[in-house]
Amino acid sequence: MLERIITALVLVAVVLSCMFATQSHYPMFILMILAAGVAGYEWFKLMPRTTASASVSKPKAWIYGGCVAAVSTLALFFDDVALLLWAASILTWLGSIYWVKNFPESDSWYNASLYIVGFILISAAVTALYAVWHSSPWWLMYLFLLVWGADSGAYFVGRKFGKKKLAPFVSPNKSVEGLYGGIATTVLIMLVVQYSYLNLTAVQLILFLILSIVTVFASVLGDLFESMIKRRAGIKDSGRVLPGHGGVLDRIDSLLAAAPIFATGMYILKLIGVDL
Repeated sequence: MLERIITALVLVAVVLSCMFATQSHYPMFILMILAAGVAGYEWFKLMPRTTASASVSKPKAWIYGGCVAAVSTLALFFDDVALLLWAASILTWLGSIYWVKNFPESDSWYNASLYIVGFILISAAVTALYAVWHSSPWWLMYLFLLVWGADSGAYFVGRKFGKKKLAPFVSPNKSVEGLYGGIATTVLIMLVVQYSYLNLTAVQLILFLILSIVTVFASVLGDLFESMIKRRAGIKDSGRVLPGHGGVLDRIDSLLAAAPIFATGMYILKLIGVDL
């Protein structure tokens, strides 16, 4: 437990420092590239192998992680590439709903195409996180609060009232009641932000609420999807880079889906005149 707490404190300190300690974009830029590389390395270890007993080639895993970091770097420099990645990511997440719903009866998705999926999902997520931060560090903090708040609300409500399983074969501890609790927490966070810092019209408020709720649904899907892949791969944690917390993917699984959707939503709202 002490190791877990220390790791969490160090991780929070590093992330908040990159977000708020300086106006330079380099610390956040470097943090995103590092996160993409390590997440890519961990993603490679979850991929299908020729035989169940085959060991993961660490050099190949690091090469894959390096390629993911390179794609992410390219997308961070070119907005059009980032937008394409966000769109591809959202389409992938929509398809993953079917995969999660039909697991374990159907696992045809677990094939070599996941190598491409990893490039898309990880690169889209880190570029989306960077774009939201670039808009305002406080909006990135809001995204974190949505994901963490919804996860905490779902945990406590699900533990107390959870009866109907959300995806019993993927994550037996998640319940429909917990999901409702997470959504309620999201609405509360959004209303506090609205009445404390924003001045949105009724229509803008509804659009902002819809974006926040969709982001939370996406975060749950991201969590379920990574859990499903780990179950299929027979791995408990994606890595050991964060003592007491597992791997980077274990910490950002919810953000893999939530970040591109939130960033895309903010981009669309800005296009229609809702400048957050």
